[in-house]
Amino acid sequence: MQQESERRSNHARTEGTRSALIEAARALFVEQGYAETGTPQIVEKAGVTRGALYHHFADKKALFRAVVEVESEAVAGEIAALTPEELPALDALIRGGEAFMAAMSQPGRTRLLLLDGPAVLGRKAMDEIDARHGGRTLREGLAIAMRQGAIRRLPLDAVATLLSAMFDRAALDVAGGASEADKKQAIDAIMAGLATRHS
Repeated sequence: MQQESERRSNHARTEGTRSALIEAARALFVEQGYAETGTPQIVEKAGVTRGALYHHFADKKALFRAVVEVESEAVAGEIAALTPEELPALDALIRGGEAFMAAMSQPGRTRLLLLDGPAVLGRKAMDEIDARHGGRTLREGLAIAMRQGAIRRLPLDAVATLLSAMFDRAALDVAGGASEADKKQAIDAIMAGLATRHS
């Protein structure tokens, strides 16, 4: 019993250290950028030792990837929370797009996922991360909408890729000061253009 308790305690401590590193790194990467952030700053902000950092992550890049993974997962979670299964397929797609834009308004998120992410990890790695999270929710939503006849049947991968690029660019523009209302109006019109006539 005591062994089990100690194991749980060690696991909790390990997860706590890992979370502290990710949280500290996120704050610094957002504030200073990846290139300007050093591992000594990260361990100081996290309140852990350098050895603890390298116990959990091979290097700064591996830690950055973990930050990106957590952020991507959070975006997907926010989309899922606002698109319940009972929503009609087309409404779910539109609501999912709005949820994505809202999720990306979290300070620092566009920098992490859309600017530094591709620059540091490469497009291929970012596509793999996105395919597990936000990109997955979009692709699944499109597949359901096509299957139900709510939108036209088109090549699924092509539509998902193009819409994902559209949403990413819209998020970057809004983060740079562009009108969110204008972007929403344009996105809604594009999504409506995919709808079948009887929807």
